[in-house]
Amino acid sequence: MSGPRILLVVGGGIAAYKSCELVRQIRKEGGEVTCVLTEGGSHFVTPMALAALSEKPVYTTLWDLKNEAEMGHIQLSREADLVVVCPATADLLAKMASGIADDLATTMLLATDKPVMAVPAMNVRMWQHAATTRNVQTLRDAGVDVMEPDEGTMACGEYGPGRLPDPLAIWQRIAWALGLGPVEVAPLPGSDPFAWQPQFAGPEPEHAGQDGIDLGGLTAGLIPRGQITGAQQGIAASHEDLGFTPEEAALAARKGEARAAPATDPGALRFASAPVEGALSGRHVLVTAGPTWEPIDPVRYIANRSSGKQGFAIAAAAAEAGARVTLVAGPVHLPTPPGVDRVDVESALQMAEAVRGALPADIAVMVAAVADWRVAEAAGQKLKKRGSEPPALLLTENPDILATLAKGPDRPPLVIGFAAETQDVIRYATEKRQRKGADWIIANDVSGDVMGGDANAVHIVRADDVISLPEMPKEDVARALVERFADALPR
Repeated sequence: MSGPRILLVVGGGIAAYKSCELVRQIRKEGGEVTCVLTEGGSHFVTPMALAALSEKPVYTTLWDLKNEAEMGHIQLSREADLVVVCPATADLLAKMASGIADDLATTMLLATDKPVMAVPAMNVRMWQHAATTRNVQTLRDAGVDVMEPDEGTMACGEYGPGRLPDPLAIWQRIAWALGLGPVEVAPLPGSDPFAWQPQFAGPEPEHAGQDGIDLGGLTAGLIPRGQITGAQQGIAASHEDLGFTPEEAALAARKGEARAAPATDPGALRFASAPVEGALSGRHVLVTAGPTWEPIDPVRYIANRSSGKQGFAIAAAAAEAGARVTLVAGPVHLPTPPGVDRVDVESALQMAEAVRGALPADIAVMVAAVADWRVAEAAGQKLKKRGSEPPALLLTENPDILATLAKGPDRPPLVIGFAAETQDVIRYATEKRQRKGADWIIANDVSGDVMGGDANAVHIVRADDVISLPEMPKEDVARALVERFADALPR
């Protein structure tokens, strides 16, 4: 069985340098990579570098007479198993969402009939801008798998979501998208595969050429140089006459001598074309997670400390168990678990509408910390201080999503709520279960560092008993709960 064929579109951002490592990772796993380099991307990484690593031609223009005489952009888009846009800049995402086709990359993306995956990388403000949020949602609605960016220090010095995920994580997402199963990928061999990479150990540099790095001659640091033969020296000299650097000319002289990547080992990749089979196969699980933000004015809002980690872990565990999962997520910066359909919302009203739209479901797990109250009428402009008196805020009650779901006509067979308490945890959870009409309440004590932490200890409060689970990582809590969800469903 041949390895996966990836068409990699390299966008124009400083994170483009990581595309070289991604190519290397895919090749290491037995895959084939063909690269399309945008004009912006070519300012950060050279076609020669990508060609050397992929051992395939790199495509850069729509106006190549030979290729386009054969409708090259269409052929490119149809030969791959998966199209990966990495890094996907704000500009590329906007063009993809709008259907703009003004260069080879965007034309090919519009012409493809293969699945598309986008890996965003940009400044935190650009990622959080309303236009980018709309574009990402448009792409997800159209079936594009848009990864969540990592959070960290930006090239510009700001901190937040927007960093390109690690190439290893990107490969794992690719493997999942192609149905290669739960692939475990070993770390790249060697502590420093690229001679130039230590230059980027801290925040990514703001400009090409910073710290003495000439990204135009990137191949000098990428490819180990040996002595070329006498015959190759003549070839190298002719390439230097054409404007190639000495390093690029030497590489061109040796072109064709590189060894191919090892063949894919289907056993190692655990290739499986069939859907995941598990205890929840054929079931639809609806999960809510995170906080809600209730606007006071365009700047301020009422919120809570929920991180969304437990809800996201439950969504991931349900998907691992074979379920079709819809995750309605409040404003959190967490990556979407593989196999999960995500709907992003901000307010309680938006979350209630998204929950209604996701029905019917077999199981509803309402983990989100929904604000009880909202401002009756949010101000259209920022509220200003007027003397020493604070402004009066008229609050109104938000819809009770759990109770409405539990008592509604589209009630799932199993409705589960969550209760975050700071005292009398089981008593309050028992009262809440009866009041809301839920089948179970999962209760926990949040008086410590549970909210935002990575561990949890929960009590499963049911009609006739209470099961207490010891403190464990939230992922393990999620798996333990999902196992019990599956057992509770009618066969």
